[in-house]
Amino acid sequence: MPKLLDQPRYKCALAAMQTVQSITKALPILHSGPGCADKLQSGNYGGSGHFAPRVFPCTNLNEKDVVFGGTERLRETIANALKVINADLYVVLSSCSSEIIGDDMEEVVRSFKDAAKPVIFASTAGFKGNNFLGHEWVVQAIIEQYLQPADQKIKGLVNIWAGIPQHDPFWYGNLFALENLVAQLGLTPNTIFGYGRGIKNIDKIPAAEFNLLVSPWVGLSNVQLLKEKFGTPYLHLPTLPVGAFETSKFLRAVGDFSGMDKDKTEAVIAENEKKYYYFIERFADVFLETRVMAKRFAVIADAQYALAITKFLVNDVGLFPSKQYVTDNTPPEFQDQIREEFKILNYGIEAEVNFLSDGYLIQQEIKDTYFNGYPLIIGSSWEKKIAQKTQAHYLAVSWPVNERLVINSSYVGYEGGLKLLEDIYSVVLTRFN
Repeated sequence: MPKLLDQPRYKCALAAMQTVQSITKALPILHSGPGCADKLQSGNYGGSGHFAPRVFPCTNLNEKDVVFGGTERLRETIANALKVINADLYVVLSSCSSEIIGDDMEEVVRSFKDAAKPVIFASTAGFKGNNFLGHEWVVQAIIEQYLQPADQKIKGLVNIWAGIPQHDPFWYGNLFALENLVAQLGLTPNTIFGYGRGIKNIDKIPAAEFNLLVSPWVGLSNVQLLKEKFGTPYLHLPTLPVGAFETSKFLRAVGDFSGMDKDKTEAVIAENEKKYYYFIERFADVFLETRVMAKRFAVIADAQYALAITKFLVNDVGLFPSKQYVTDNTPPEFQDQIREEFKILNYGIEAEVNFLSDGYLIQQEIKDTYFNGYPLIIGSSWEKKIAQKTQAHYLAVSWPVNERLVINSSYVGYEGGLKLLEDIYSVVLTRFN
């Protein structure tokens, strides 16, 4: 029997339209009923871009289509989109209704193989999974249906894969920060999402020397597929680097994997750490004397942020973790590995982690947790009420985030760690006013 999910932290797989939309001049074509795009595009996440969700071509399936099939309607929608919308890549996405009635999208899309622009498809029915998986399926479609082998590898070129565009409020800033870190090592970063990327960067994917995946689990199947299809090795780093400890670890791992001279890598780290700790020392009194915040904290977020922020708060800030909550419905095969990552903390500290998506159950556990003072709760907008009940300091970083606007900010890297400290202590200091 299906169970109700209170306060969900993800959307259905069709929300992978945001992944497509985040590729400049890539157009989602929805084989769905009316209203899906509007329902799935929510929040203050800068979702218009080159194509706005309300102008995405859609078959608008109705009762007649459910009875007799909607393949001809899909064929007509794709043909008209090619005529009137100037895109570089057209990505057809399925929905629950189109997959339940058994429409053969592959056959329809194959009929456009000689079109002036590439048309591909991804199966993104909501009953198959959430938008974390939907994101993977869109990238998989690009790999399998569009990419061609490169004539030769480009020395120093690195494909970077990280969080889910738009669903992650900090997606753009995080990608930019990761690019900057990789570039400091003398490598050439290649990403496909965001301003100025798009189809020209997609075309370079097979030419990269290696793929860099910075994610606990999302995207792992994609880099494995790239290795299988193009022989491109990959480096999987499960922790998004936030602050000095994890960022220096990140740079060493990338430097070692790429064969970089160790002295050069250490020079880059030394310069960045010198600047980072300059700012930490300037505001040390604020961190040490602001005792209104308890030493315990809880993070309620997807695996990416739950892991990254927990490591930062323990390793860089010296706080102690209560139970941490991973809310992205992480597939069971990845959970043990992620649990182990929560044990790799400084000072022999280990964090207990619960993979739980139901907001009501999470908040009941937090309500019964003993914090000894005003704790720190970092999560989503769903945690605002429990933060008020527990008199916690509260910061929203993971979807849904409704009360703050994130344009291109990031918590990645040395500067990202400082930004997170700014945001946390800006909340803490309000208790004095």
